[in-house]
Amino acid sequence: MTLHYRLGGPSGDIINTFGDKPATLSLGTGELSPAVEQCLIGMAEGGHAVFELPPGAAFGERKDEMQQWVARKLLDQLGDPAETYRVGDVVQFPTPDGQGSYAGAVVRVGNAGNDRALLVDFNHPLAGQPVVFEVHLVGVL
Repeated sequence: MTLHYRLGGPSGDIINTFGDKPATLSLGTGELSPAVEQCLIGMAEGGHAVFELPPGAAFGERKDEMQQWVARKLLDQLGDPAETYRVGDVVQFPTPDGQGSYAGAVVRVGNAGNDRALLVDFNHPLAGQPVVFEVHLVGVL
């Protein structure tokens, strides 16, 4: 399907395609969360709707165990050893099979006074938050 959409939480939009080209996504492939996909089922081509999803419904609850220390040595192997990291940076990591990637946000640089590790939050940025999902369904393929 081709659509314009906006996903936002209390701190603002995470993604908004309304000012640019529409996105082309497939249902059931993991491109959108199951709760967000459910909002699209039954929508007519050309339809526009705004859905307000309660905290945790769209991207699950925040999980403390999704924050993990990542060794700088690993980051150097995966990317540019000269790269500097700051709190708020989003870092891409390859999946174990090398076929995809996932991202995490840097929460803290350094552990016990050194910068040999980063604390990275692998929770979705909207996990545990109420989500507004606005969509204009341009076309169904």
